[in-house]
Amino acid sequence: MSGTEPFVRDDVKALLAMLEQMGGPPMEQVPLDEGRAGYIAMGALVEADPRDLAVIKDLTCPGPAGDIPLRLYDARENREPGPVIMFYHGGGFVIGNLESHHALCTEIAAEMDLPVVAVDYRLAPEAPFPAAPDDCEAATRWVASGPDELGRKPTGLIPMGDSAGGNLTIVTANALAANPADVPMVMQVPIYPVASEVTSDQSHADFAEGFLLTASTMAWFHEQYRGAEDDVRNFPMLEESPARVPTVLCTAGLDPLRDSGRKYAAKLIGLGTDVTYLEFHGNIHGFTNLRKAIPSAQKDTHDLIAAMKNMMERHYP
Repeated sequence: MSGTEPFVRDDVKALLAMLEQMGGPPMEQVPLDEGRAGYIAMGALVEADPRDLAVIKDLTCPGPAGDIPLRLYDARENREPGPVIMFYHGGGFVIGNLESHHALCTEIAAEMDLPVVAVDYRLAPEAPFPAAPDDCEAATRWVASGPDELGRKPTGLIPMGDSAGGNLTIVTANALAANPADVPMVMQVPIYPVASEVTSDQSHADFAEGFLLTASTMAWFHEQYRGAEDDVRNFPMLEESPARVPTVLCTAGLDPLRDSGRKYAAKLIGLGTDVTYLEFHGNIHGFTNLRKAIPSAQKDTHDLIAAMKNMMERHYP
């Protein structure tokens, strides 16, 4: 650890102590199906309960390798045309699905009062890079086309996602900036994203062990995903002409990915993009899915959503 010891919130300390006491092998040391199931099971212990919504509906859309499962969330049964949030879940491109981020999607839909469409993109190692960005782009373009199955007419898109989904948020936004969809982007919302190669970052060294997401787990995710090191759809920091849409980007102060998010926010700011950057001091990677175990993470999540509302008011009053 460089410099002084970092500040760790009391509720974060309590969760980390509980996980240490529980023990068990890390995800990369168990069979893949067990790791995926364990991720979902852990969510039931640490994540807040889902919000009640008027609409929670499973859909599918055409994709490059077959139908892509989606889930529509909306606080309103019927809605006038407006923006739609596209949500891409985290999990290192290897774990996670519609269920792992179900409660979070209900929270976003309820608090933003906008429809949310979650994308169940293909996972590595069965479907390595670029399957995930291909699916996310295809699903986003399908929603932009205003299909009857959606039941809501989109007027704009808000790509949003956490961790690996934060990467997919940026990558999808960049793809839509280069080749626009049927409706424009309103903003992008990467949550503690991986935007660059991280192993040389100070945060990667400082928080490699003991803060939930470990360096060894990240290396295992990287091996499964097999993203091309020089491809902008793997590391969007390499993109010379990124999407210059209004951006709300957040990181966690105790996250090995923190510096990657910091650098991407700085890149966009340097290009003149309107960016709200939030770094949640004393919190860890994955906090938006830990809101029962880390009560202060609920306020962090609401602060993130408040920043989204403020960005919307500035650009789309």
